[in-house]
Amino acid sequence: MEIKEIQAQETWQLRQQVMWPDKDITHVMLADDEKGTHYGLYRGDQLMSVISVFVSQGELQFRKFATVTELQGQGFGTQLLNFVLAKSRQSGIGVVWCNARSNKAGFYRRFGLQETGEPFNKDGREYIKMSNQKNAY
Repeated sequence: MEIKEIQAQETWQLRQQVMWPDKDITHVMLADDEKGTHYGLYRGDQLMSVISVFVSQGELQFRKFATVTELQGQGFGTQLLNFVLAKSRQSGIGVVWCNARSNKAGFYRRFGLQETGEPFNKDGREYIKMSNQKNAY
């Protein structure tokens, strides 16, 4: 396995296939993608998982975290998220957060994140803000 920094456009196909397969690829392109740092986890030359990281005011938000659907539950996403969390600690970033799909909240709890707000809907799906700091919002 290899984790490396990649360009935003290298994340788009996997984001779309996993998160919004019924939508056009433009749906997964973020307006501020160019401001983020993007990582991919590879097995050989196959991209298995992607995550996009945005740092603002000493806080790190990760977004558009996706692992090949058929390979979820095999540890690829765990490796990638652990990598990002370790980098945040090395950089002295205290608060890490995301807007998680509510049905994935249990996954994020394993990394010390907890629900910090009320569920909300976006594009017909329920999300919840999760953070490693209870009063981050």
